[in-house]
Amino acid sequence: MTPNQPIQNPGENPEIGYIVGGSLKDSLNARLTVPAHDVQEGSFVVTRSGDWQFYGLVTNLVLGSTNPRFADEQSEQRLPPNVARLLHGQTLFTNLEILPALMLDRGPEPGTPAYEQWLTTHPEGQHPLPVKTVPAHHSPVRLAAAGDVAEIFGDPADGDGRHFIIGHTCEQGHPVCIDLEKFVQRSSGVFGATGTGKSFLTRLLLAGLIQYNKSSLLVFDMHNEYGFDDTSSDTNTKVPGLRTKFPARVRVVGLGASAAVRGRTPDYTLEIAEKDIQPEDIELLTRELNLKETTPTTLDALVRSFGKEDWFREFRNLRPGATEETDDGKKVPAEDSVEAWAAREGIHPAAAAGLHSKLTRVFNRPYILEQPASDGLSEIIKSLEAGQHVVLSFGKNESDLDYLLVTNLLTRRIREAWEKKTNDYRSNPNNNNEPRPLVIVVEEAHKILNREMASQTTFSTIAREMRKYYVTLLVIDQRPSQIYDEVMSQLGTRISGWLGDDLDIQAVLSGLAGKESLRGMLSRLQPKEEVLLLGWGVPMPLPVRSRRYDDRFWAELLGRGSTGPIDVDKTIKEIGF
Repeated sequence: MTPNQPIQNPGENPEIGYIVGGSLKDSLNARLTVPAHDVQEGSFVVTRSGDWQFYGLVTNLVLGSTNPRFADEQSEQRLPPNVARLLHGQTLFTNLEILPALMLDRGPEPGTPAYEQWLTTHPEGQHPLPVKTVPAHHSPVRLAAAGDVAEIFGDPADGDGRHFIIGHTCEQGHPVCIDLEKFVQRSSGVFGATGTGKSFLTRLLLAGLIQYNKSSLLVFDMHNEYGFDDTSSDTNTKVPGLRTKFPARVRVVGLGASAAVRGRTPDYTLEIAEKDIQPEDIELLTRELNLKETTPTTLDALVRSFGKEDWFREFRNLRPGATEETDDGKKVPAEDSVEAWAAREGIHPAAAAGLHSKLTRVFNRPYILEQPASDGLSEIIKSLEAGQHVVLSFGKNESDLDYLLVTNLLTRRIREAWEKKTNDYRSNPNNNNEPRPLVIVVEEAHKILNREMASQTTFSTIAREMRKYYVTLLVIDQRPSQIYDEVMSQLGTRISGWLGDDLDIQAVLSGLAGKESLRGMLSRLQPKEEVLLLGWGVPMPLPVRSRRYDDRFWAELLGRGSTGPIDVDKTIKEIGF
């Protein structure tokens, strides 16, 4: 070791450069002392300056020279190789642009009197803070080691399951965790272009949340992917379903009588009673059914005439265009016709007849019955309250109409139930029945959270307000730019794969610090198995190679092969007793 070579602490990576400039507002600049190809965009780097340690993200690599002529001339062709190499080392260089994210007060060397004194003024110990200053000139920069990553993102070996490994650093493969406890406290999103592996990434997250077992999940499975086993379209290999791996915790619900999901029989079916359908559920279908601006007025009149529980059935039974003859031979609207009802209520007959015609698609849905065999909506809510997880598979009823109608109706009922439970819990200080956190998983989120429809759906209310009632969303979408920006701003944690559209990239990064620096990084992710972690559930932005949803993942998650003692109480609880 030469006299000028810095001494490395055990577990730390060697230095790769030193700070030469920059600013807190923009980026720090570091001179690279290793070959440029040893460092990549998105590298997690650490800088030590005095008692402070700074954590940042490499957002750009810039080639530079002390004089432009040395960069333009190929000196190795006119000089001996050794001389050319020496000249390049003195005149050509690479700078890193580093986005500073966090800083940590390390304090003096542990074991010294100064450290003991430092502890008296820092009783909470060491914990990362948002960056508020900059390191000094020539502060050494190194790639983050496994200990650095664990210190910032959490240690997966802590034993409580809170820190779930979502992937690994791109350069050295250190595990990177998401804090599941924080993840469920706010709504979140998984984004990526078609074919980037959103469904597999979502399966990873859902499996981690089920294993952690501190919240309930309601998955609106539009394409029947999450409950039972599936087959990968890319590799033609079997993809385990959540019901297969967690048979005691996950319930698969099929929409409609005799529903089958991937050829399997669901645990129970969901049929909707006509009395459960409210006018707001129909208004949500304005774009899907091409309803007119007169629809709310007509719906209000129906509720006035027949009541909130009977309006749907009574309106369905009215006969559009039905006539009868008077005593003098004239044809007039029949008493049970749509037109006669409209005349009695002061509604334009054509508007009422038009609404009846367009609602025929809803009247004919096979899962909407006057008297269902069971109250499926209440069964789902009871399962979620009991700590089980529900995957609602749409089976053959997977049109946009089915998805919009059923998801909004069920979510509205859930909102009412969780608001009541939360208010009861908070109004009684001696009540220990705290509501169980609930995460509602929504695919194709732009269909129900776009600008035109967001204000009408229960989902936007959940994204904005329901966090205090223990309910959050996990939205999955390939076109985040089509989700209403007010909803996007409420998404705490965002996990994004590659996005090709600039508007989608802008939407994912909206409201985040350093978004201009992260824009290029997001557009240059690998098309598969590489994602950018952002927001509330992670302390700082970081690109990672996502875990694979394979046998190794399940073995690690479920602890197969463990030689530790069996926890009998935990096993009995998982079985459901």
